[in-house]
Amino acid sequence: MRLFNKNLRLQDVTLMYLTVLATLVVILVASYQVDPAASPSRGGSTPTSTSTPVQLPYHMPLDPRGHLQLSWNISYPLQELYLEVRCSEMKHGLVLGMSDRGELTNADLVVLWDDGHQSFFGDAWSDSQGHVSLDSQQDYQLMDTRQTPEGFSLLFKRPFSTCDPRDYIIEEGTVHLIYGVLDQPIRSLQQLNLSQIETGVQRALLLRPDTPPPSLPRDVQTLEVRTPDITIPTQETTYWCHIFQLTPNMPKNHIVMYESVVTPGNEAIVHHMEVFECSPEMSTVPQYSGSCDSKMKPASLNYCRHVLAAWAMGAKSFYYPTDAGLPLGGPASSRFLRLEVHYHNPLLISGRKDNSGVRLYHTSSLRRYDAGIMELGLVYTPVMAIPPREQNFHLTGFCTSKCTQTALPSGGINIFASQLHTHLAGRGVRTVLVRGGREVKVVQEDKHFSTHYQCVCPQQGDVLLTKCTYNTEDRSQPTVGGFGIMEEMCVNYVHYYPRTQLELCKSNIDPGYLQKYFSFINRFQGGDVCSCGQASVTDQFSSLSWDSFSGEVLNSLYNTAPISMACNQSSAKLFPGDWEKQELPVVTSQLQRPLYPCEGGKLPSQSSEPTVVIRWSAG
Repeated sequence: MRLFNKNLRLQDVTLMYLTVLATLVVILVASYQVDPAASPSRGGSTPTSTSTPVQLPYHMPLDPRGHLQLSWNISYPLQELYLEVRCSEMKHGLVLGMSDRGELTNADLVVLWDDGHQSFFGDAWSDSQGHVSLDSQQDYQLMDTRQTPEGFSLLFKRPFSTCDPRDYIIEEGTVHLIYGVLDQPIRSLQQLNLSQIETGVQRALLLRPDTPPPSLPRDVQTLEVRTPDITIPTQETTYWCHIFQLTPNMPKNHIVMYESVVTPGNEAIVHHMEVFECSPEMSTVPQYSGSCDSKMKPASLNYCRHVLAAWAMGAKSFYYPTDAGLPLGGPASSRFLRLEVHYHNPLLISGRKDNSGVRLYHTSSLRRYDAGIMELGLVYTPVMAIPPREQNFHLTGFCTSKCTQTALPSGGINIFASQLHTHLAGRGVRTVLVRGGREVKVVQEDKHFSTHYQCVCPQQGDVLLTKCTYNTEDRSQPTVGGFGIMEEMCVNYVHYYPRTQLELCKSNIDPGYLQKYFSFINRFQGGDVCSCGQASVTDQFSSLSWDSFSGEVLNSLYNTAPISMACNQSSAKLFPGDWEKQELPVVTSQLQRPLYPCEGGKLPSQSSEPTVVIRWSAG
């Protein structure tokens, strides 16, 4: 095949070569194997230039040993993300990428590599086999490389969305980060296959609130709820439960802020932590500190489920609004708290001590409103199930207009934060406020299962709809709703004020209509007469022969059948009224996603944007 016309001049060939090179945008950077004699301030190239350093307030370890550290910041007005990777010992390069579920295939990548002589930086992608190719559209902009006493650092930025079909869209919610290190030089990027290098996966909430935290009251006190210097078990996953007691007769206080307290050296192992208040109706709770899955765990700990604080790796401090606080102590509260710590120890490190926990900031100067936590979504019941071998199956829980009309105050409530939760099959969660049949505001959404909270203000008669998406392609049996890790949940814990008696606003399909489904499918499949009402719902689901038809009929049933409402007070009793066989709320209009700048959307006003920075320096 002839590549060039023989009549082309040397200048033409040179121009074509430079055009191809510019299209690839392989950015040559100074070698990161820095001369030890070089000044630290010059330990790397300076591809772009400004006078102001980028502030990177968010940090988390990428690998279990903590050798790779990620720091970042967000510019909402510019719709850009700034990321810095620090490597304690750089060899021949590194890879950072994003994919839907942390797969090494079909991933959006940024790669730093060397060929033994020179070093390169580029926007890349992996195919279905893990082979890496340079992207024809270079959307990661290198800002700096640097050698510091802590190791090598690489700073770059990219837009939230690039409109490149090979690039990942950075949205609010969970981002699955993949990382890898290169131990050997490679002559070209096309030689790289992610399956042949050391890689790992980390999950992060990259997009965070951009509002400054409020100041704390002068009389604020702290209370640390921590594990008692335990030895982290030598297993990959451990949930550790510890009972903590408040001082007797502690008067009512308001929690106004909380933050994590992680034992130094364990930052890569302590994955997330939660503090729960036990039921005030229990006069005593047995002292316990051990595995949450142990048969020795007292059954009464299951009644310690009222969330006071929740933290996950990479999260910053949580502040309450200036006019609200979460009650702690007093006659209406329990003096027993349960701390739950999730340890992720894939390297099976042994002998590691830990006394991590959560520090609560509280004040006796009560604020105007008590804050509350309300549970939205689906009731924990096996009548809500996901068929096996489903790629995307949706279940929706409703907080109906009848319940909000009954339980909310006339002025409505203010939702200022929320916490989404599913189990292993969950792939996405979305809670939206519906008024008059129209979606008016997204409370929170995580498509990869928002941290950029707005004030959402439900009123009497509004509907709160929580929709969860599940994937069961790796399962041969149906997955029913319940508390077990292999069962499923669809929950949103919303933080709001002023506190009401509405503790739980959730739904499930009317059980009678589900029995009609079992009877119909059994007859259609030519099986035995349905023993509906005799066998358990879980057994009835398991006895079906699952195919596309039975799954589609179940999906249709969930989208049309009446529901039973759990419109519960703080006492766990239903509000007065008839809550059975309620019609599904109707949604006639859905919110449309705003356009990204690359799609023709306009950038928000930049009047409040701090100085735009392009250069980073060690500080």
